[in-house]
Amino acid sequence: MKTATLLVIEGRHAEIPSFAGDLQKKGFDVHIAPNGNRAVAQLKNVSPSIVVINAASLRSTGLRICQSIREKDAKLPIVLIIDKNAEVAKDAADSVLNLPFTAQKLVNRIKPLLPGDGKNVRHVGPIRLDVEKRRVRCLGKNTKLTPRLVTILNLLMDKPGEVLEREALFKKAWETNYTGDTRTLDVHISWLRRAIELDPDNPKFLKTIRGVGYRLDV
Repeated sequence: MKTATLLVIEGRHAEIPSFAGDLQKKGFDVHIAPNGNRAVAQLKNVSPSIVVINAASLRSTGLRICQSIREKDAKLPIVLIIDKNAEVAKDAADSVLNLPFTAQKLVNRIKPLLPGDGKNVRHVGPIRLDVEKRRVRCLGKNTKLTPRLVTILNLLMDKPGEVLEREALFKKAWETNYTGDTRTLDVHISWLRRAIELDPDNPKFLKTIRGVGYRLDV
């Protein structure tokens, strides 16, 4: 199972427990942001599976941060940590925890929100492909793919940094030996770029190697 990436928004207060270190010890890939603005700015580069907002350590309810993150990625799961006596609407986040609680309880809340069951989720660079749910997340985008697009992306993710020849890629993706017209592959590549690139016309990840094929750079 690949390590899940968490973006933890946490301030520093002696009387409020910090959870970032505990989550790292539990095996998560943890990125820390000191406030909501920094967290939103990091979303594209980190491409987290879940955001954990320790609102208690920020002396806030965390509602504004939740809204800012939802505006960027409406489907990104959020776990919100608030003070013992604080109250927020139940739909403010996917899971709300009132202090005090153990690090293990936090992990127990995070796990059900992770994409898939871990067996069918592939991570290559910032690209996270949930094969079972046919969803790809990259740079804050969350897109549903067709089965064919999942197959093509899977093949590219098998060999990051390597050029896959157009005809070979077409044969595997369409399970055919006929390669008389591979233009449909080019169309599917353009659809994939819309799903994973910030600027599909100037792709950063899915490169065309003229006269040869395609390469996934991550």
